[in-house]
This record gives sequence, C-alpha cells and structure tokens, in this order.
Amino acid sequence: MSRKLAAAAIALAGPFVAAPAAEAAPPACFDRTASTTFEESRIDTPALPGGQQVPSALVEAGGFTSYVDGLRAELCRARSVAAAERVLNQRGRVLWHDAVERAQGRLWMGTIERYDDRPLYWARLVGTRDLRQWRPSFAVSDGDRAALLRTFEYASRGITSNAFPNREAVTKVLVSGFDPYQLNNEIRRSNPSGASALQLDGVTFKAGRKTIQIQAVALPVTWSGFNAGIVEDAFGPHLAGDSGGQRADLIMTISQGNRGTMNIEQWAAAWRGGNPDNNNEGTPEPIPPAAGWPQPDPQPEFIETTLPYQAMIDARTTPWPTRLNQQICEWAAADRPTGPVTCKTTGPTPGGQAQSGGGGNYLSNESMYRSNRLRLALGATDIPGGHLHISALVYPADPLVVIDQAFAADRAQTIEQTIALVKAAGASRAGA
Repeated sequence: MSRKLAAAAIALAGPFVAAPAAEAAPPACFDRTASTTFEESRIDTPALPGGQQVPSALVEAGGFTSYVDGLRAELCRARSVAAAERVLNQRGRVLWHDAVERAQGRLWMGTIERYDDRPLYWARLVGTRDLRQWRPSFAVSDGDRAALLRTFEYASRGITSNAFPNREAVTKVLVSGFDPYQLNNEIRRSNPSGASALQLDGVTFKAGRKTIQIQAVALPVTWSGFNAGIVEDAFGPHLAGDSGGQRADLIMTISQGNRGTMNIEQWAAAWRGGNPDNNNEGTPEPIPPAAGWPQPDPQPEFIETTLPYQAMIDARTTPWPTRLNQQICEWAAADRPTGPVTCKTTGPTPGGQAQSGGGGNYLSNESMYRSNRLRLALGATDIPGGHLHISALVYPADPLVVIDQAFAADRAQTIEQTIALVKAAGASRAGA
C-alpha cells in the first residue's frame, strides 16, 4: 500500500468510540415480537459498560441510518407484495451501489474510513430483520416473504447487478467476498474479503494493451444461504456458454484465512465440517447439490484450482507472503466420517474421501467447491477458477474501541494486497 493511501486510512480512523446511536422508533407496521434469525438478533447486542451499541453505531458511522429508516417507511407504504418486491429490489441495489461508491471514494458517507465493510453488513441485516417482522395490512404468505428476502439479499449483495459490459475484448473477472463472522465473542468483526469485494466491484483496469473488468459479490456466512444456491446463482450466469456476452474469463472466491499469509488454495473438498455459521447452525455432511443447476456425476471429492497461481505469486505483492497451499485431509475409502483422517500435501488418494481442503471445510472451502463444481458441470473448463484466503485482522486491544489507526491501516494494506492479487490473476488471464 502506498504511503499516501496508508496515511489516508489512518487519518480517517482515529479511535472510534462514539456514543451509542439512537435507533428511530419503528413504524406501526412492524411486530417486534416476531421471530428473527440468530444472526439478526445480534443487532441488539448490548453495549459494554462505558462503550457503544456497536451494530447501530456502525450503521450510523457508515452513513446508512437514513437508508434503513427509509426502507422501513417504504415497506409500510407498500400496498401489495408486488409493490414491496419493487421497493426491496430498488433499495437493495441502492444499498450495494452506495456501499461500493463509498468504498471506492466516489461518495462521502459517514465518519469512518472507506475500507470498512461493517456498515453495509449491519444495514443489510437490519433490512432483513425488518422484513421478517413486517406486518402490512394485506396477506403475505411464508413463500412470499421468503421470495422478498431473496430479492433484497441478492440486490444488496451485488448479485442482481453483476453484469459485465457486453464487449468481447474485455477480460471478465468475477470474484466474491464474505460477510463478517465469528461475532459471538467479537461483535466488532470486519471481513477483509467482503471489504475487498466492495473495492473491486466494477473496477476496470489496463494491463499492457489489455482491458480487464472485475465484478464482485458478497456471500453470506450461513449454511442455509449456500443450501439455497446463492453461490451458484451468483456465478452460474457467468459460466454458461450462451450467456450473451456475460461469460467470465476467470472466477475467484475470496475469504479471510490465517493471519499474515495470502494462501491460494490448491484443493477444495466435498465435505462441510459443520462448524457454526452466523446463525449458530451447522451439520457435518457432504456438500449438497444446488437445485436447478447441473452437477457433475459422480460428485468429485476434491476440485483443484486452475487459477494462474504462479503469476499471482510472482507479482510479489506486499505486505504478506503469497503461496500455494497444497494441503488436503481425507478419509480412506468408505471411512467417512468416523475413520482416521490423513492430512498431506501430495494430492488426493484415488478412492479417498474428502475431509477438508487446504482452506478447511467451512464456507470458504465450500464457496470454492460450489463455484468450481458448477464450472465443471457446465463444461467451462477453459475458465480458470479457485480460491484466495487472505490475512486475518487483529482488533484493537481496548474492547471499547471499534476502530483505531493501527487496525484501519492493517486492514487497508490487506485489502490493497488482495486487489493487487486479483489484478495479477486478471492480467495473466488476459495474456498481458
């Protein structure tokens, strides 16, 4: 990261310990006793003594308070399910668009630095909670509500608006990041992969005489979201052969990994370990198929990266080392899930059963597996695909400080290195 960029990040990030934000009284069309998800319940996480109520403070500090208040008001004015769907699609698109514009420095919003992904996360979550508790004067079936939630989620995650310019001369790169997670013990969590997605969405750059464009989406940290096919819905339209000029030239899923390293994962595994997600749910099991999308038959136990990993390594980005992570863990044939597990770096054993890829068996592994399983099923073997695990963040030692200069500078450097690695992959794919 340049000194100018680091200085800007630091200047905008001075210890953020503002007073708790006061949430506006909800309009009468909401039933605040209605059920929400466990993830949504974190919106009401109480402040630590002497501190702030972090979720609402981050929404305010990011400049999104008027957005969540406006969505509530528009839902209360809606007079039909169709009208509500239009509101949610439009509001979701605006939320994603404004978050991208804010992240890339074209829109000044709020009081915290532009690399912060948390205001978008919490604003979206307030929207989904409000939609579950919305009680209009007309009937809304469970199916209607589920469809409305999907409309808002896809629009506010960039999935509805991830089209590339219809120009064959442009090399098209599609990437994904993730929401914050592991919030039970650290409500201040950010996710540099989701923050990188905001920085990358819509970016066009030149490598020699080649033009490369990047589109990005943000994925949820929920097994249920993956079960519903959100990964396939995000990547699938850009993998089909008849996609009307929307076919990607390279796909990459990105997530937060271990501190101090940027790992290009060589292998994704067909097993989900079942560690708790943002809804505190999880069951160990094989990764299930995605309804409505083709699947390889038989399902591969492991899928190998086809990213131009050597070009990414040779780009010599900083501050963290970049390497190819070759580790896998597997059961012997027919031993899953109770037999002994063997971990190695020499590739899968013929007939072995996947226990984890190099990046584990959580949702990051599954994002790589699902996107590339679909790539193979659609015959898009000419499109490179794989996963990048980026350095984890270290939070301020004082639990009352939501962001300080050191945290902001560290996150900015990790995000800028992620951008450089994605650009290196795109340039390699373009032949630049």
